Amino acid sequence: MTDTQTLIETRPPSVATLFLERVEATPDAEAYRYPVIDAGGGPDTWRSLTWGQASSRVFAIAAGLMDLGIRPEERVAIASATRVEWILADLGVLCAGAATTTIYPSTNTDETAFVLADSGSRLLIAEDAVQLAKARERRAELPELAHVIVIDGTGIDGTGGADDDGWALSLDELERRGAAYLEKHPAVVKDAVGAITRDQLATLIYTSGTTGRPKGVRLPHDCWAYMARAIQAVGLLDKDDVQYLWLPLAHVFGKVLTAGHITVGHVTAVDGRVDKIITNLPVVQPTYMAAVPRIFEKVYNGVAAKARAGGGAKYKIFKWASEVAREYAKVTQNNLRLTGKATAPFGLATQHAVADKLVYAKIREAFGGRLRACVSGSAALSPEIGYFFSGVGIHILEGYGLTESSAASFINPGESYRTGTVGKPLPGLEVRIAEDGEIMLRGPGIMEGYHGLPEKTAEVLEPDGWFHTGDIGELSADGFLKITDRKKDLIKTSGGKYISPAEVEGEFKAVCPFVSNVLVIGADRNFCTALLALDEPTILNWAAEQGIEAKGYADIVASPQARELIDGYVTRVNEGLQRWQQIKQFRLLPRDLDVEHGDLTPSLKLKRPVVEREFQSLIDDMYAGSREA
Repeated sequence: MTDTQTLIETRPPSVATLFLERVEATPDAEAYRYPVIDAGGGPDTWRSLTWGQASSRVFAIAAGLMDLGIRPEERVAIASATRVEWILADLGVLCAGAATTTIYPSTNTDETAFVLADSGSRLLIAEDAVQLAKARERRAELPELAHVIVIDGTGIDGTGGADDDGWALSLDELERRGAAYLEKHPAVVKDAVGAITRDQLATLIYTSGTTGRPKGVRLPHDCWAYMARAIQAVGLLDKDDVQYLWLPLAHVFGKVLTAGHITVGHVTAVDGRVDKIITNLPVVQPTYMAAVPRIFEKVYNGVAAKARAGGGAKYKIFKWASEVAREYAKVTQNNLRLTGKATAPFGLATQHAVADKLVYAKIREAFGGRLRACVSGSAALSPEIGYFFSGVGIHILEGYGLTESSAASFINPGESYRTGTVGKPLPGLEVRIAEDGEIMLRGPGIMEGYHGLPEKTAEVLEPDGWFHTGDIGELSADGFLKITDRKKDLIKTSGGKYISPAEVEGEFKAVCPFVSNVLVIGADRNFCTALLALDEPTILNWAAEQGIEAKGYADIVASPQARELIDGYVTRVNEGLQRWQQIKQFRLLPRDLDVEHGDLTPSLKLKRPVVEREFQSLIDDMYAGSREA
């Protein structure tokens, strides 16, 4: 048996057990860093928790939950942005033997009430008064919800204590109750952890979904223990790493990172404020960070916009350096695959060295200067953007997984990563490609099923454990997976041609630095069209440079100059596409797409049906009177 097999097969039954092992092994090592926000608007102060300090709070939370009557497998919901208390609360739930239900803080009152009711959550840990208000508004419809614990306790009644009937109380109060409970029952938490079985429910994660009500994905404790050990076995991280964690912890991608962190034992800096990422990177100086493609797209667009604002010469240098970066990445990755060495011809290597001094070094510095690798997941990253960052020295390792597979199923292997693929399967995972190209998975990370939905479970989970992902992909001879599209998102034109919208959309994002979101349309039509949303800061800066007088974003995108600008990029993209893939018409949307309007999921995935419904009139206009491709 190999060391990797041993690591996987000897895994404990739960991440709670792994947490206790980590605390015992390195109690004084730094575990978490988190910001304390300055009330006067000054810079944040970063503080740390050791593993031992974290365990004291986790044990108090776990004991407090038990004191409130929470029992094994009963659900405790968390509705909060990413912050260190989210992680401590989740570990407290797990160490009590209970199960965490995750809720995005952006979820509206109606859907929050649905998740609380559908999951049968007995308790809600709410971030602040806003999240508390959602539960209070529907309290009469949630008889099983016995208590709400508020992290920012002043949101309860202005004092930070319990409210009148004891239904809502602060996290501080819960921890005080837990500490008192531990004095009477000092072994209660360790006993609860010791009683956890592999198949016991650990987490209910509701898929944000692009249509209809979300489904609760049941992930037992063994899923997370397996994921933790598999991440450790891959060897991408070691104890000296510093991870910057900002992803939403209600999403499976963020959640799996907390499991890997515990088993490896590195430092994690936690701050979910997306608007603080650029500010935090030079402060945190991470060696490792996970993100979704939209973040890398925004960084790329921002760098391009800054170069353009610097004048024609600077922009020309940036465009040259971008092409050099992409070419260098493609050549070195290919040579590494063929010869085992990431070499480049002398001329290209010389150009790359010059471009590094002029452009790339500044980009790496903006990421904190120590970044070894980024992991990208949740959606497809445009290969051209991936090659750009690879050539710059920001190594983006694409991965792949779903909520139903505990997030991480494939990951690109360290230095031998291949842009445009999602890497190789994690140890212990089986994969096969069905006759229609669908990726199928089987292994310890696969869900138990959908909560209360046996028919929906049977649609995707075979009796022998094979899970239908709904994604189309190709496996290389040496095991690298390439995702080509969502099975349900493939479109067929009226001429009988199949088109992958994601492929065309990725090409557009790589070519056009102004675009924010793209939606390619063409199902049952005789040609393809696109709805385009532009990146607001970038297009506003461009308009100012052009001397265009406009009141705001909507005015700019309605201008003939903006249409002419984007039309040029559409032409460039079309040059590289087959005739039936080409975008024959496009419309600029009057606003960018976002989570608040319901166009994107909280993990920034496009809700195609929602966007198509909202902008149906623009789609109809593009096809009005059409008769030929």
